[in-house]
Amino acid sequence: MRISGLASGLDTEKMVTDLMNAHRIPLDKITQKKQYLEWQLDDYRTTNRQLFDFSKKTFDTMILSTSFSAKTVNISSPNDVAIRNMGSTSDFSGTIKVEKLAKNATMQSAPITNKSTIPPNSNKVTDEHFAKSTLEDLGITETEIAINAIDKDGKMSSKAVELIFDPKIDTLKTVLDKINKETGVTAFFDSSTGKIAITAKNSGVDNSDTTGKSIEIMGKLAESLGIPKSSIDGQNAKFTLNGLENMERSSNTFQVNGFEFTLKQVSVSDAPPVTFSSAPDTNKIFDSVTKFVDEYNKLIEDLNKQIREPKYRDFQPLSAAQKKDMTDKDIEMWEEKAKSGTLRNDSTISSMLTQMRTALMGTVGSDTLKSLGITTSKDYLANGKLVINEEELKKAISDDPNKVHEMFSKDGATVAEQGFARKLRTIVDKTQTSIAQRAGKVGDVNDTFSLGRSLKEMNNQIERFEDRLKMMETRYWKQFSAMETAINRANSQSASLMNAFSNN
Repeated sequence: MRISGLASGLDTEKMVTDLMNAHRIPLDKITQKKQYLEWQLDDYRTTNRQLFDFSKKTFDTMILSTSFSAKTVNISSPNDVAIRNMGSTSDFSGTIKVEKLAKNATMQSAPITNKSTIPPNSNKVTDEHFAKSTLEDLGITETEIAINAIDKDGKMSSKAVELIFDPKIDTLKTVLDKINKETGVTAFFDSSTGKIAITAKNSGVDNSDTTGKSIEIMGKLAESLGIPKSSIDGQNAKFTLNGLENMERSSNTFQVNGFEFTLKQVSVSDAPPVTFSSAPDTNKIFDSVTKFVDEYNKLIEDLNKQIREPKYRDFQPLSAAQKKDMTDKDIEMWEEKAKSGTLRNDSTISSMLTQMRTALMGTVGSDTLKSLGITTSKDYLANGKLVINEEELKKAISDDPNKVHEMFSKDGATVAEQGFARKLRTIVDKTQTSIAQRAGKVGDVNDTFSLGRSLKEMNNQIERFEDRLKMMETRYWKQFSAMETAINRANSQSASLMNAFSNN
């Protein structure tokens, strides 16, 4: 029970509060330090995300060969053939003459008639019957069908897909839906003719099969639907490429030498062959290099700002009590200053920036970035940003795009042996590891990284200090309560004595 200054006339509440505020000063300092470390932790992790993004973009843009294998293909008759590079690093040119286009095998059933539910003056299955009438309503009681069709490789599967239906439940629609979903053919029903049309999903014909099959449909249900047992209507594409005659493919789209050909129409018999030639897509490769340089420049600009950001020592993190007396705008402005400089002069980031700049000033074999028209800015305030001479870079790409790619992507046992982009990626990845050891990653347990261990220890200190403060506050209240009790007792005794003397 707390007894405030009723007897003494003292403002006990305020006195205890003032005493406790004085004792809380060391706790506030620990709390401020903890808040600062949390801000620093967030900034380290933000930096690591930047480094991760740069590393990934560097790999995608500069190390993967697709960035540098971009080529333009000139074709004398683009209406006959389309050609595009699919990753070849070598150029490809020649002639092609299309003799046949690949075709999908097709077949159709006999007309399906309804023996029980069709209106008296009709002998066709209507769209409504197709959707709603069961097979049994249509006079079909068979349950099984097996379908085999040519695959994407131009081969008939060794085993047909077997489907089972329930004539009492399944309609013609559900039968065709299941065929379309689970087999290598596409089927639809036409109510105007009463027939089912079937087409192989893949073009071509299996030449290894003496019957030349492209579709084979078996089973009593197929017979009930009037579907033939097999079809040989499929056709392979046939063409002459660079003088090699009688070349065949099961599809009109295929790859040769790392280039994708799409045959569009048969060449006119007496016309000359279609000519084609490829060349490096200088603009696309140039854009990839430019993008890499821009990402590098942005990264070092951001990191240099962070390690040079001023630290305002007079602006410490605010305590909860301090925030009560401030507006939201004042708090925002104060914390903007307090958060500044969390990574100022950080040795890990500074070392990485130095290593990156040194790596780009080095060589790959006997070549330097300068030979590609890429140099370091002469403005010392740019902190090592790269500058591109567009004319020189485009010439280097046009002369030998593979060499340009090698200069950026070359692998090696040591950083010195690697290409420029790979050097940077190796340096950045090592820095990510170092920062993670200090600041961890989202979801990491505090015990696994150094800042986390510091924060854990601070939390323990805060918890112990708060326990002490609670005990101290309880002791103060006991002392003041005892004082008030003693004063009350003294006042009571004094009043009793005065009454005794006055009665005498």
